Amino acid sequence: MAVGSVLVTGGTGYIGSFTALALLEAGYEVVIVDNLYNSSKEVINRIELICGKRPAFYEIDITDEAALNKVFTEHPDIDNVIHFAALKAVGESGEIPLEYYRVNVGGSISLLRSMTKHNVTNIVFSSSATVYGDATRFPNMIPIPEHCPIGPTNTYGRTKSTVESVITDCIEAQRNNAKKTGESGEQWNAALLRYFNPAGAHPSGVLGEDPLGVPYNLLPLLAQVAIGKREKLLVFGDDYASKDGTAIRDYIHVLDLAKGHLVALNYLRDHHPGVKAWNLGTGKGSTVFDMIKAFSKVVGRDLPYQVVERRQGDVLDLTANPSLANQELKWKAELTLEDACADLWRWTENNPEGYNQDPPKEFVDALKNGK
Repeated sequence: MAVGSVLVTGGTGYIGSFTALALLEAGYEVVIVDNLYNSSKEVINRIELICGKRPAFYEIDITDEAALNKVFTEHPDIDNVIHFAALKAVGESGEIPLEYYRVNVGGSISLLRSMTKHNVTNIVFSSSATVYGDATRFPNMIPIPEHCPIGPTNTYGRTKSTVESVITDCIEAQRNNAKKTGESGEQWNAALLRYFNPAGAHPSGVLGEDPLGVPYNLLPLLAQVAIGKREKLLVFGDDYASKDGTAIRDYIHVLDLAKGHLVALNYLRDHHPGVKAWNLGTGKGSTVFDMIKAFSKVVGRDLPYQVVERRQGDVLDLTANPSLANQELKWKAELTLEDACADLWRWTENNPEGYNQDPPKEFVDALKNGK
């Protein structure tokens, strides 16, 4: 018996695919919508390979409200949404800001209109730690708590904070409208999950991050250096006020992150909190040089890098204070940075072409034999 049915937007992407897997393993029915702009349909096969269940899939764009309406009409049992679909590169967002607003903000509005029309009342939103901007501008805000003032320093972060506001206004309006008719409106809820730097891959070696084109995140770039697809890693700035001059980030294993979405959804369904923000992170900050060392150790050799100037909009320190999620959601990051590096290397080394190749036979056999 399914515990509920969830629409996962952007569900063939990196975090979306792991969350779809976690939902299926927890007994949910899953419907994925994705336009495959930066992902592969092969992900659906890999999810099925791991858990034996296959999510329904629609290749549609998040900005296409009519197509979303059709999905909700065809799946009247969908009662929850987890919303990942977005453009997600900080650097690129400064180059094509209107496209980021069109997709991230416009797409979210299309989704919320469609949800409202079909009376789908719970949404878990994939937000970002970038909404905080430079938290070092306030005393005692590192590691960053949820009450840190919002102040993004780049276009990507501004689209995420804007969507947070849109969701908040929408849910609060639905609750108020329900009260006017004598109902509680408590079925309308949203979780704003501000997460830090996802890392790692599935320990089976068949599901991981496979960005099309140039990856924008540190670990996938390092992985490409390690398998020879890239000559060296570019380190953006070594003049930050950190122990080694490089920026500090909180790296969270994607399996822990996926579990965070599952528990947040369950919390909305059980507790009806209205709109609530939670940080998902480990609470431990690592510099870029820490990461290069950790990944080089797993690979077994030093990986080449070159220091270049800082990127526009980057900040010194994005480390989470995850204590609110620890207490309220009973969620805690359990996997280590070493786990993330080892899992990412297993995925990269054995799937150099990502989803454009068959997974290694021994990995598939191990899954089929339940090892």
